[in-house]
Amino acid sequence: MDRHATAVWKGALKDGSGTLDSQSGAIAKLPYSFKGRFEDESGKSGTNPEELIAAAHAGCYAMQLSHFLAENGTPAEKLDAKAVVTLVPGTGITGSALTLVGTVAGIDEAKFKELAEKAKAECPVSKALGAINVSLDARLG
Repeated sequence: MDRHATAVWKGALKDGSGTLDSQSGAIAKLPYSFKGRFEDESGKSGTNPEELIAAAHAGCYAMQLSHFLAENGTPAEKLDAKAVVTLVPGTGITGSALTLVGTVAGIDEAKFKELAEKAKAECPVSKALGAINVSLDARLG
């Protein structure tokens, strides 16, 4: 199974800009720029590759954990996952910090944390991010 996305960039690095499109159409002509990637901490200037990696990581992780919880006989009512991807200019992406609040009936905190850690290790995006530090803070809500 292959998935694809397309980036079109026009101009030089600092004053240029680009758009992103995804195979599904969920992302269409989404703008991105140097300012949005390296200067605007608010995130209001458009998307950036790190934000998209964070979205992919949070989504993949939540799906993987939901599978393990269902296998355990304790399906999740809700999993609220967030990934914060850290970019250090001049160094690169240094980490992805996952935080999760789960609403899961019939499971104790220890088993929940065990399955949460297992999902972190086995999520395909976590595996793809193996060159960086991936951390997890998971709790029941």
